[in-house]
Amino acid sequence: MPKSLFQQVDVFSSRPMGGNPLAVVIGADGLSDAQMQSFANWTNLSETTFLLEPTDPMASYRVRIFTPSQELPFAGHPTLGSAHVWLSQQQASPTEDIVQECGAGLVRIRRDGNRLAFAAPPLRRSGPVDPALVERIAKALSLPANLIEDSNWCDNGPDWIGVRLPSRADVLAVKPDYSALTGTRVGLVGRFNPDLDGKDAQFEVRAFTRNGYEDPVTGSLNAGLAQWLIGSGAAPESYVVAQGTVLGRAGRVYVDKVGDDIWIGGEVTDCIEGTVTL
Repeated sequence: MPKSLFQQVDVFSSRPMGGNPLAVVIGADGLSDAQMQSFANWTNLSETTFLLEPTDPMASYRVRIFTPSQELPFAGHPTLGSAHVWLSQQQASPTEDIVQECGAGLVRIRRDGNRLAFAAPPLRRSGPVDPALVERIAKALSLPANLIEDSNWCDNGPDWIGVRLPSRADVLAVKPDYSALTGTRVGLVGRFNPDLDGKDAQFEVRAFTRNGYEDPVTGSLNAGLAQWLIGSGAAPESYVVAQGTVLGRAGRVYVDKVGDDIWIGGEVTDCIEGTVTL
């Protein structure tokens, strides 16, 4: 049975166990789809990725992204974590942007000091959410309908629905009924009050998945939210998001609009390194 190099990293955190974990298998070209899916199921992390040789000459590497039950064309924290691991395997550090090949196409990744950032992919679906669906989400979150300031589709692969609440406190107070949320991915966002919440971030975000759990720190959701919030004037062109607070994490996502691109960035921390037998 073949052995592969393996790393587990923590994404969107400057310290171990503060962000969102990711398992990465290096040099996975010889693995079958079934082996990849089986290993992702075994790790039981939200995502496990596999680094392969690129098929596109413009790409630095190719990645396949698996949840415990399916393959994804794109996801945010696996993109930054995979890029970090790929960089660790290079003898010379690239001087230009990294280009990741994945199911959604080519994704650009840049380095900004200790952080990595990816260019938010275009939204597959945006615009208002059907009022009946907003009402169902409000009931599932035990929210008065008038507490929802706005909602919007933020679908960039994962079909997130963004819901804006008045404050960070409102976001942190939500207790979701996952059975009532079945079939929807919902991201909440609320603004910090600097006097009460501090000034190290400007928004709090929470992500409720289709599979009945809260994701600690979510790159794809923050990419979609940024396009919506900046585009509608509800957020400045640069801001910081706190996520994972309710779960005991201290995730930080750095959002910057540069020209026509919105970059979603964060730090990646090494946790485990070794080999895996598949």
